[in-house]
Amino acid sequence: MADRRVLVTGSSRGIGRAIALRLARKGWNIALHYAADEEEAQHTMRALGNRALGMYQADLTKPSEAVKLFKKALADGPVHAVVNNAGVYMPIDFASSGDAAFSANFHRTFAVNFESPLMLTREAVKEFAVQGGGRILNVASRVGFKGEGGAALYAASKAALINLTRSLAVELAPKNIQVFAIAPGWVETAMAREGMAERLEEIVGGIPLGRVAKPEDCAAAAAFLLSDDAAYLSGVTIDVNGASYFH
Repeated sequence: MADRRVLVTGSSRGIGRAIALRLARKGWNIALHYAADEEEAQHTMRALGNRALGMYQADLTKPSEAVKLFKKALADGPVHAVVNNAGVYMPIDFASSGDAAFSANFHRTFAVNFESPLMLTREAVKEFAVQGGGRILNVASRVGFKGEGGAALYAASKAALINLTRSLAVELAPKNIQVFAIAPGWVETAMAREGMAERLEEIVGGIPLGRVAKPEDCAAAAAFLLSDDAAYLSGVTIDVNGASYFH
C-alpha cells in the first residue's frame, strides 16, 4: 500500500481518526479531512507522521463542498480510495418536534450522511475509472438495518448509504471499482457518548459480546475491506456490533 493514498472524511477524531491511523500502519498514505476543529486535525496529522499527505477543511453540510474537497486532495497527488466517514447523529421526535426543527434536522442529516458521500463518491469514481480502479468505503450504521426510536432520519440516511453501496458495487465492478460499507452499532465516540450516558447498562446488556465497540474495532474492519485480502469482495456491509443485530 506504500504508493496508495486514501482520503478519509471526518478523520480528525473518533472512528475516522482510528481508520486513518490503522490504514497508515498498513502502509497507506492519508489525506485527512476535518470540518471545523483544526487543532484536533493537527493532532491527528502529528500522529500519522510521514504517512500524512494533506489536510483539508470542508463543511460537508454543503454537498458541493464534497466535490471541492476531492478536487483539492487530487491536486496534491493521486487518490486511490475514499472513506466516507463524516456523519452527524441528531435524535429527534418524529411527530412532536416543531416543523422548523424537523426540517433543519432532516436537511443537515441527509446533507452530511448521504448527499456529501454521494457527491464525493461520484467525483472519485470519475477519477478511478481513468486510473484503472479504486475503492470506496462508506461508514454506515446498524440502524441503517434496524429501526430505533428517535433516530428515524439518521436511520433513513444510513439505509440510503447502504443501498448506494450495493448498487454502485454492481454498476462499477466492470471498471475495477470496489464499494464497501461497515455498519457499527454503539461505539465509544464523542458523538455517541451523550446518547449512551444514561443507558449504558441497558445498551451493554443488549450486546452479546458484553461491551460497546471501540473506534479501533471499526478501523480493523475498514482496513480489511481496503486491503488486497478483500480483492474479490464488493457491495458488502460488515456489521461491527458485537452480535447485537443480524440482517
